[in-house]
Amino acid sequence: MIWLEGLLAAALVIGWVVLNQSASTLHKELAKLPFEVIKLRPLLPAMLVLLEKIRFVSRFSGVFYRIQSSIQKGFGVHRSGEMTLLYIAEMAGYIWLLLTGGLVMAAISGGSMTWLVMGIALAILLPVGLFRDLQKKVHEREQDILLELPEFLNKIVLLVGAGETVQKAIVRCVQRKQGEAENHPLYKELFRMVREMENGYSFQQGLESFSKRCGVQEVSVFTTTVMLNFRRGGGEFGLALRDLSRTLWDKRKAVSRVRGEQASSKMVFPMVLIFVVVMVLVGTPAFMMMNM
Repeated sequence: MIWLEGLLAAALVIGWVVLNQSASTLHKELAKLPFEVIKLRPLLPAMLVLLEKIRFVSRFSGVFYRIQSSIQKGFGVHRSGEMTLLYIAEMAGYIWLLLTGGLVMAAISGGSMTWLVMGIALAILLPVGLFRDLQKKVHEREQDILLELPEFLNKIVLLVGAGETVQKAIVRCVQRKQGEAENHPLYKELFRMVREMENGYSFQQGLESFSKRCGVQEVSVFTTTVMLNFRRGGGEFGLALRDLSRTLWDKRKAVSRVRGEQASSKMVFPMVLIFVVVMVLVGTPAFMMMNM
């Protein structure tokens, strides 16, 4: 059994070396694509070759497009296909490493099946955990946008009510929040929209691309309301923005309530643990005195 585990581990290592050697310049350049969630870049060229050889995209198109949808929501449409390939390649890299590690540890420990089972279990569970973590980040991003959008819209309403055009009002609000452009997803996309308009995009084109990048229904409603009413101006436009602002504030309250409940539920386990520890500390001397 030991020799079989060692042989399989060696086969996986040699397989990675062969795949890495057969990686083309295109694979290596794709592996360098900026993508903040990627950690195993040295393994990516070999895994990209593997995905290409097994024709993963065509055979498992449902899985690919589901992951791509989450990546588009979290990181934008631009180069989302390549980012999805990198993300799947990293999952394959983790599976490869865990299987190899499990086989090596099983061989070292004298053929123990415990390490092998642990490696296989982690190789199955880790990709699922990575995908759930991606979905969680996307959901948190959507919530962050929804929490900030009513505040941003309130400023637009005030500036438009003071006689400013909606385009200039948006630009002014974004410029005031320039320091938060990299830290908050809403202002990051708004700042990009302003840059696009400075580079020749029309106001409508900028709003449409902004809405697509955010991928949030409430942002789509905001951009649609602005595009339908900004040419009219006057009281109707201000009224439409105020109605939308009230709706968004209600949704913000709902999101804040959900986040508060989640924070409370996260505190339950530590509180129970502290309660048990306190009971042990207080109860142990009492039981010892009773026994005496």
